[in-house]
Amino acid sequence: MRGFHGVDPRPGPPYHQVMEHSGSTSVVAGLAGIARSVVVTARPRQWTKNLIIYLAFLFTVNEAWSTLEPAATLGLLVKTTVAFVIFTALTSAVYLVNDIVDVDVDRRHPKKRLRPIASGRLPAQVAAGVAAILLTAGIGVAFFFETLFGAVSFLYVASMIAYSLALKNIVLLDVFIIGAGFVMRAVAGAVVINVPISPWLYICTGLGALFLALTKRRAELAVAGDAAYTQRKSLNQYTVGLLDQLIVVVATSAVIAYSLYTFTAQNLPENHAMMITIPLVIFGLFRYLLLMHTKGLGEEPEEVIIKDTPLIVVVLMWLGSSAAILTMFRG
Repeated sequence: MRGFHGVDPRPGPPYHQVMEHSGSTSVVAGLAGIARSVVVTARPRQWTKNLIIYLAFLFTVNEAWSTLEPAATLGLLVKTTVAFVIFTALTSAVYLVNDIVDVDVDRRHPKKRLRPIASGRLPAQVAAGVAAILLTAGIGVAFFFETLFGAVSFLYVASMIAYSLALKNIVLLDVFIIGAGFVMRAVAGAVVINVPISPWLYICTGLGALFLALTKRRAELAVAGDAAYTQRKSLNQYTVGLLDQLIVVVATSAVIAYSLYTFTAQNLPENHAMMITIPLVIFGLFRYLLLMHTKGLGEEPEEVIIKDTPLIVVVLMWLGSSAAILTMFRG
């Protein structure tokens, strides 16, 4: 079984056993293994979540920028990309901290026990050092780059570390913190290019994130079964029936909120052409629910979204049609 970029996630020899071998070749091999383990623990596939930062740029076409002004457009795109890189460093640090905190719990999970820290391939001290460097550098550059963006970045890190330490064990609050993390990413994308933050940004992003968080908890509960409490304390207070009800409520709310956005937001084209994208959003939600119920997917949302071809196609269609509508009819 191969991991990201060919990295093997299966347990290997612990760090201290590798480094006990003498010779420079063993030392280099040991350091290379540590580097690979750091990358695996940083969750490269999770970096796709940070693409939400680009939403503010996309949805301000013909407002904050125009294809007729390539220089100004490139400047805003570069700022957004820098914000994406900074958040990638911060989220990687948060995952390192999370795995340090969860090492004992992960060892009781059928899949998570293979993680580098839980399996002993990555020493907790090394992971903590890398996390400290990424957090210090990321927040420092964020404040230097844009003060308000730095504040949002700091708030994101603080809330995520609080989640790793304690909040993930509090039923319902755990999924709201996950949703807040997505909203903060969207807000970060807006403040870094100094564009107004629409309330629809909060509502639609938050509901979409809450939907993913609830489906994640349902998948975790279904997989864990009677061992749920030993893997995550909050799972002991959830039931599959309750989560199914909450998912229906949130999915319905998300569709209603997005539909209202397409024909009531003041900065959208007056011909209400954005309503064309509503079926794409509904199909995306339905497809995700189908995969959750028929294939038991959802424990790793990013895996579902980047591997399921129909979902990839509908996301690209939504992005493309939204960009085309805003470019042609907004002005």
